[in-house]
Amino acid sequence: MDNATYAALTRQSGLANELRVVANNIANASTTGFRAEGVVFSEYVNVLSNDHDSLSMASARVRETNDAQGLLKQSNATFDLAIEGEGFFLVQTPAGERLTRAGHFTPNANGDLVDADGFPVLDAGGAPVFVPTGAGPVGIGADGVISAGGQLVGQIGVVVPTNPLGLIREGGTRFEAPDGFDPAQEARVVQGFLEGSNVNPTQEIARMIEVQRAYELGQSFLDKEDERIRAVMQALGR
Repeated sequence: MDNATYAALTRQSGLANELRVVANNIANASTTGFRAEGVVFSEYVNVLSNDHDSLSMASARVRETNDAQGLLKQSNATFDLAIEGEGFFLVQTPAGERLTRAGHFTPNANGDLVDADGFPVLDAGGAPVFVPTGAGPVGIGADGVISAGGQLVGQIGVVVPTNPLGLIREGGTRFEAPDGFDPAQEARVVQGFLEGSNVNPTQEIARMIEVQRAYELGQSFLDKEDERIRAVMQALGR
């Protein structure tokens, strides 16, 4: 396989990866708390000889998350929460503490506040949030403080990752923060609202068309290169 084919194949692999990312963004355009993802292309240079000849290839292994604020949609549900500004809610999963912007919460049979998957929502101290039943109307302030019947009962934990670039996406709307997290200082919790996906469907569809065309162009080059090599081999075999 010659150098031109190697370079084209690495480009095709990166485009295929980006196409999967774009398709996932489109599929989650209406998912609560979803943050769009992109692919970062980088150049990989391989030295071919001592004469300083080199081969440049493309790599698209790094993904980046769009942290733009999604549109807040009013639901009027008591335990539906959204965050204005930077920050994440904290939930406890079997794999450990995870961050999310999806604030569709509800109390379970024990009175613990859980997310849509049944994972406990954590308070500012990292403990599960408990909301006593029958204690009266529940209000949640901009700082996440929960009151029931006029009595303070807890505070929703809102955190920011210590290293935002180190976030690892897990599934749809949850992230792992391997470098840890700190309390959010400027985030504002909004009760009765949910944050929508920050995906721009029009932009993503346009990008999908662009990537598909680039992939088809690369495939056309590979097909022609294959025909050229076959023709050379046939000529040499005569």
